[in-house]
Amino acid sequence: MAKGGAVLRVCFTAEDLLQVTFAEEPAPMVELTLAIAALQRPDPIFALWRRRMTHAQRSVGPLLELIPATAKGPLFLDPPSRGFGDGLEQVLSAPAAFVRTELRRVHAPGRRPVPWTRLLADGDRKAWQTLEHAVRAGHQGLLAGSWDRIRAGFDAERAWHVQLMASQGIRPTLAGLIRGARWNGTTLEWDSGDDLEITLDGQGITLLPSVFWTGQPLVGRYAQGTYLIYPAVTPLPLLDDPAAANALAVLLGRTRAAILEQLTRPRTTTHLARDLGVAKSSVSEHTKALRDAHLVTAHRDGKTVWHSCTPLGLGLLTGTPGTACS
Repeated sequence: MAKGGAVLRVCFTAEDLLQVTFAEEPAPMVELTLAIAALQRPDPIFALWRRRMTHAQRSVGPLLELIPATAKGPLFLDPPSRGFGDGLEQVLSAPAAFVRTELRRVHAPGRRPVPWTRLLADGDRKAWQTLEHAVRAGHQGLLAGSWDRIRAGFDAERAWHVQLMASQGIRPTLAGLIRGARWNGTTLEWDSGDDLEITLDGQGITLLPSVFWTGQPLVGRYAQGTYLIYPAVTPLPLLDDPAAANALAVLLGRTRAAILEQLTRPRTTTHLARDLGVAKSSVSEHTKALRDAHLVTAHRDGKTVWHSCTPLGLGLLTGTPGTACS
């Protein structure tokens, strides 16, 4: 359970379930916010990435003052958009009342606003120029050089979950996006740092995977609608270069894809380590991730652990979801 027993609940109607959709492309401003959060989170997967981004941290200082490690910064900073230019324009043209409300929300309680953010709430031109410079620098330093990988990871993730939705249905797909999620009637709930209930009012929800986020999904209510932002199966540091990898490797990472391809018949950890030329500890780590994604199963025979693909795993390999593994 989350600390204090907090539970986030998203209340669906039948109409809402019919209007669950996937975003068509990654949202640059959302990914920028989550990248700023990733700079501050002690996630070991991003340790090397954080070291490589040291040069960029100096130029995004103002964003670090606005966006905490939880990524729950002001919503006017991360509107879903079809490109960076469009997103930046939405940020800079955000209604003054919305800006003030969001800044009050993120600074209370316990976080005192720094002087320049108070000026931001007042519409001060220099403060907004400071923000614009930081957003542009963040996009250039944190996103631009990796955008092909981000887009390839998003495309593979979206294709996989659209396939899941077609084969398994909406409710299992939604619950599968969130660790520990469960359905209570037509309400999807999960343990969270926030005790909150969200109603969708027949407008549905848009699913938006992120390669920068590894925590529990976030729910954002924007002018464009309500978004469920969830961690992609493979975070950015594990994504292969899309020009040098097939779609499965882009989605899972090259080693995980190779392991899944081996498991069309049962294999032990030792077999996989020997055939793929990787350490047994690495195999164990990757097979755990594949189990968490419901792509493989494991059973113990004495001291030996046997791994095999699930119907979902084989379906991902063959493009025919629901096929049984032999």
